[in-house]
Amino acid sequence: MSAPDTERRLREALEALAEEVRPAPDAYRTARGEWLRRERRRRLVLAVLVTVVFALATLAGLWVLNHAPSEPGVIFDNDRTPAPSAPAAPGS
Repeated sequence: MSAPDTERRLREALEALAEEVRPAPDAYRTARGEWLRRERRRRLVLAVLVTVVFALATLAGLWVLNHAPSEPGVIFDNDRTPAPSAPAAPGS
């Protein structure tokens, strides 16, 4: 059996099988409806996920601000004069 003969027989078998297939009358409408339903669900899940992440970030930020020390730090200490960070240049 040669390769072209095998290809021809396989093509004929597949064509005969394809001729028996009949699509459902509303196949497109069903597939489109299913696709739209999945798309809506995907968008809803994304919106919920974004909302949850935003809420968690907000709560974490508020928690950190609530646990910050209430006394002023070194940066905001107005009672002390700032120490020079570098020695004065000669001649100034």
